[in-house]
Amino acid sequence: MSMRHVVKVQGGAAVAVSAVLALTLAGCGGGDDSKPKTETKPQSSQSQPGGTQNSAPAPTPTSTQVIATVTGEGGMVLTINSAARDAGGFLTVSGQLKNTGTAPFVNTAPWRGNELNASGVSVAGVTLVDKAGKKRYYVLRDTEGRCLCTTGLAIIEAGQTVPFFAQFPAPPTGTTEVEFNLPTFATATVKISG
Repeated sequence: MSMRHVVKVQGGAAVAVSAVLALTLAGCGGGDDSKPKTETKPQSSQSQPGGTQNSAPAPTPTSTQVIATVTGEGGMVLTINSAARDAGGFLTVSGQLKNTGTAPFVNTAPWRGNELNASGVSVAGVTLVDKAGKKRYYVLRDTEGRCLCTTGLAIIEAGQTVPFFAQFPAPPTGTTEVEFNLPTFATATVKISG
């Protein structure tokens, strides 16, 4: 065998190994899932907020019942449709955020709170206060530090409505109402069902 043939065989083997490695890597990865993803295009009023990276799906309000409505800055209105106890000791608050102003709302940074978290633009800063039990409840996090709440709320266009949810540890069964507070919004008293 001449030196020329040996080089061809080695080059062919290198190409084959490279092809196998490329296919293996393509099958293993789909990107870096440890970082929250955001959507840059505006969402319709019927879509889920882009970039939701939660282990729990966003609950959809089962009725149009309104248990609280609070206003925030820039024409933002938060309507709460339910605060329900879930199996496993959780409390899920859900509703909608609506921009009633005439300009896009872009000041969503305060909603994520002061705590460092992996949720990015979110409503991770929302809290519940059980005045009778003298306890404050924070939004639950998954094992990677992302909130179990609505994420991807960088811009809310004028007139746009987006679903909202946040999941908390459930207060004791004797607690029937809590104070709900999302930064930049007024505080609301919310009755717990279930």
